[in-house]
Amino acid sequence: MSRPAQAFPDIQSFIRLLEQRGELLRVREPVSRNLEITEMSDRLVKKGGPAVLFENVVDSDYPVVIGLLGTRERMALALGVGDLDELARKIRALIDLRGSGGLGGMLSNLPKLRDAVNLPPRSVKTAPVQEVVWRGDEVDLSKIPVLKCWPNDGGPFVTLPLVITKDPETGERNMGMYRMQVMSKNTTGMHWQRHKTGTRHLEKAKKLGQKLEVAVAIGGDPALIYAATAPLPPVPGLDEFAVAGYLRGQRYPVVRGLTVNLDVPANAEFVLEGYVDPAEDWVLEGPFGDHTGFYTLPDLYPLFHVTCVTMRRNPVYPATIVGRPPMEDAYLIEASERLFLPAAQLIIPEIVDYHMPPAGVAHNLVVVSIKKDFPGQAYKVANGLLGLGQMMFAKVIVVVDENVKVNDMDAVWCEVTHKAVPGRDTLTTRGPIDVLDHSSRGWGYGSKLIIDATTKRPEEIGSPKSSREEQAQDYALDLFFPAPVAPTSLGGEPEGGHLPSFEGILAQRQTADGYWVVVLDKTRPGQARALAEAFAGHPAADGVRHLLICDEQTNVNDMSDVWWTVLNNIDPERDVWNLDGLLAWDGARKLASEGFVRQWPNKIVMSQAVRRRVDALWHVWGLPEQYR
Repeated sequence: MSRPAQAFPDIQSFIRLLEQRGELLRVREPVSRNLEITEMSDRLVKKGGPAVLFENVVDSDYPVVIGLLGTRERMALALGVGDLDELARKIRALIDLRGSGGLGGMLSNLPKLRDAVNLPPRSVKTAPVQEVVWRGDEVDLSKIPVLKCWPNDGGPFVTLPLVITKDPETGERNMGMYRMQVMSKNTTGMHWQRHKTGTRHLEKAKKLGQKLEVAVAIGGDPALIYAATAPLPPVPGLDEFAVAGYLRGQRYPVVRGLTVNLDVPANAEFVLEGYVDPAEDWVLEGPFGDHTGFYTLPDLYPLFHVTCVTMRRNPVYPATIVGRPPMEDAYLIEASERLFLPAAQLIIPEIVDYHMPPAGVAHNLVVVSIKKDFPGQAYKVANGLLGLGQMMFAKVIVVVDENVKVNDMDAVWCEVTHKAVPGRDTLTTRGPIDVLDHSSRGWGYGSKLIIDATTKRPEEIGSPKSSREEQAQDYALDLFFPAPVAPTSLGGEPEGGHLPSFEGILAQRQTADGYWVVVLDKTRPGQARALAEAFAGHPAADGVRHLLICDEQTNVNDMSDVWWTVLNNIDPERDVWNLDGLLAWDGARKLASEGFVRQWPNKIVMSQAVRRRVDALWHVWGLPEQYR
């Protein structure tokens, strides 16, 4: 049975609980917000380490806390559940309201309806977040310890902002998390991408000839921070405050801003109030080391003018970093998976489970398991998912049978080699792509790949037989599609052993489940295609189903790194080729001489100087050796 949600009044109460549980460290020695905090927290989150409260940030009076949601267990604790799977059970119970069964049936809904009552926020007159106020010339964002996260970032970025706007026509409220580059003492960029609600609000304000009021909360409580990242369905009255209220088990406290007609979280640490003027020219924002693990290139975005800052008397500045996975955002993504699984199943009932693994950085890879009852069902489900909200950005969808654990990627990729014949069981289509995707053919537009790795019915392999009830479900698979054998040419050597050579290859290896990984230093157009065609016809390709061509910075022995690189660097219709039953994935850098018209970004790498400094100060800061 689910236990009641534990509501945290604010971030600071959550910090205290984590410290009591031994999941938060305090660093009292001076630390720089310029790269040092990033390097420390990157090491900690990748090894499942604790959150950290930096009490002495150079050139700031305010402490920084980072990594609050940096493990699956802390994410569940933040949302008041024993484990993240409990979120799915809570939502399933809420949407499964019964209207039949007489008085007893209706009375069974009362506990659910009590939960629903907690959805609307609760207005208060005074709030901790308005204890200290800066107005006009007092506003100075440099006093707030905003982090510069990565060496090539265009400046310091607010990374956990809760950006609040209202639709100028309907008054509908929205809260989203959009990074904000600090441009001056009182301005920031506002990274509203083309598909985001904030962009629609700004476009409406422009048509009406008015400025758009904006409030940015920093802090609040963990449930609200999560809610700001959640891809909410377009249900009237359902907003981020409502989701946080439901998760907390009590209505969310809000207070009216001092200079904007917007409700802000009463329990935040800071609130930036101001406006975006749609009549102004946009400003160049970036680069930014993004959640894809690559730098997002500079681009034009609206300018946010901060006219007022409110805060607690003793605020804490919460931050996160994004970059090469796994990162803290992986657990926010997993929480959204669990929260919206019941809704997806309500629309597409054959879905058993789904997962967006860290290597896919949310949109690049979705694995879904289904209860299969008829031929073609995998494509029906995949196309249905592509029509659900932000799932439209999915690049590769792999569909597996109901008995496959979607979060066991070794098992998933083994299913792909055993049950998906390249060409026959793969399908490309086109649609919207995340604007942060650097490899798509156009900005926000590209192709998608669907892989049907389910057990095949006779109709799906061209058999004259039909999948009648008396035929075993695995009949077609056993008769027409024998399992692949392990490649015979590997010999176990991780660097390639007796594998063939080719221009630009830095490393290569084959796996026992049918994958051939090649790290390529690409220097000329068509080099990856030529390699793929040469290898497809080589005897070493016997038993291989997939050739994964990676860029020169890929670790050939780390399949998570391999898939992260490949999935980031492909537009499937252009870069995934069926070569006589071998599926070649060109995850190498694309060149202008090949007709690629966009600039190719760099992978995020911390500078060696910062790494050496953090190594030298690790014990001075009192950090545990096992996370170094």
